[in-house]
Amino acid sequence: MSVGAHVGRDRPLEAAAALGADSVQVFLSDPQGWEKPPPRRDAAELCDSPLPLYVHAPYLINVCSPRNNIRYGSRKILTQTCEAAAEVDAAAVIVHAGHAEDGIAEGVGRWGRTLEMLESDVTVLIENTAGGTNAVARRFDALAKLWEVVSAAKTSVQLGFCFDTCHAHAAGEELSDAVERVLAIVGRIDLLHANDSRDPPGTGADRHANLGAGQIDEEALRGMIRAAGAPVVVETPGGIKEMRADIDFVRATVGA
Repeated sequence: MSVGAHVGRDRPLEAAAALGADSVQVFLSDPQGWEKPPPRRDAAELCDSPLPLYVHAPYLINVCSPRNNIRYGSRKILTQTCEAAAEVDAAAVIVHAGHAEDGIAEGVGRWGRTLEMLESDVTVLIENTAGGTNAVARRFDALAKLWEVVSAAKTSVQLGFCFDTCHAHAAGEELSDAVERVLAIVGRIDLLHANDSRDPPGTGADRHANLGAGQIDEEALRGMIRAAGAPVVVETPGGIKEMRADIDFVRATVGA
């Protein structure tokens, strides 16, 4: 099993070596901005590397929004992120599912339209989210409605699912069988974001903690990591020491 970490945009391969990581995840642009990802000077090096590179799309993307400027802008930056990810031979682009102020049903419908318009040579992984009113992938019942729509979308884009342990905890889902219930909806987890949570369950707070040091029951956390059967990326705080400890936590859990 591949176990990697989210690292800074600069010199990600050096960061992976320092962490002993099997993969890396990065932003290609400001995660809180709408700017097009700039060309990377290390694009050839990233393409030549055997390490899988995952790209996380900006947080502001919300293709479910009823507001035209937000929705159209989100589609544009998602397309630009996918194009930039292809230039560095990324394994996948991860994007938050978003929310719709006018209702979940309307939001999931806009995902279907987005996928019909989107072109990407890179796999797109939709991620469950921690909070937000009418979020289309916070609670698993909403995720089921979303997945019905995206599975039926007329698109050439390869789609998949990224499961975040902190987000499921923040959403207030029961964690003992969370992975099994998600798998019953999406069929396969393509990437696991293994994160503990700073906050109690059900708060909707997306604040990650180091593995075993947060509010998620440790055995529940280990159970989700084992059950997912997917490559893992940790998105946890701290420096090299703390992140290496989190990678070791995952490897010890799966017996790697």
